[in-house]
Amino acid sequence: MSRSGAVIVHNDADVLAEAVAARLLNRLADAQAHRGEASIVLTGGRIAAKVYQNILGSPIRTVVDWSKVDFWWGDERFLPSGDPERNETQAREAFLDHLPVDPARVHPMAASDAVATPEAAAELYAAELGPQVPAFDLLLLGIGEDGHVASLFPGNPALEAEGAVVGVRNSPKPPPERVSLTMSAINGATAAWIIASGEGKAEAVDEALSKGELPAGRVKAVGHTRWLIDKDAASHLKHLEF
Repeated sequence: MSRSGAVIVHNDADVLAEAVAARLLNRLADAQAHRGEASIVLTGGRIAAKVYQNILGSPIRTVVDWSKVDFWWGDERFLPSGDPERNETQAREAFLDHLPVDPARVHPMAASDAVATPEAAAELYAAELGPQVPAFDLLLLGIGEDGHVASLFPGNPALEAEGAVVGVRNSPKPPPERVSLTMSAINGATAAWIIASGEGKAEAVDEALSKGELPAGRVKAVGHTRWLIDKDAASHLKHLEF
């Protein structure tokens, strides 16, 4: 493993997922030690699923009191409840349904069979977050090959939205309708971790870190931002040695 500033590089996706899971458990345990509770914003994707599976299988998962963790989502596909493409479905199947969480502290974004539009879902989620968006103890993000984070895509009007939550239309990646935290809500987190695995993410990782113009490059949490990536995703970063 090598690191450069806020970038931490692991050998491969499996090691990355195991390391992120361990860091996450310690982060939540530390938050609970200070406040008695913790909050996390979940993401979707293959590497996130690996992280969640490692959390469930970790021998130290009991350092966290799961009944005192608030679970939020950074974005969601505007699809019916239980759809396998929903980030909520993925997280529930991977680990939430197997931990002693408090159902009242699990805060999914509204599905398309519950409200009519992504804008309506965004409005409901903003109300649930409250007038003051929580300074989440940890916010997880993936990065797309185009450099998007959450469902904030380059050039999409949602990227410049005000407020805490935005309905997304015309996503270049299916499905076209989504719901997402805004960039300002993301950057209000105490810690944001961008997780990337695979050669397909390497160009976006390099551009986001070197130029800062892609959505991923605009993530600057009030506490700290970390890039947790594997060697393939780091392969275009000329200034790193690993």
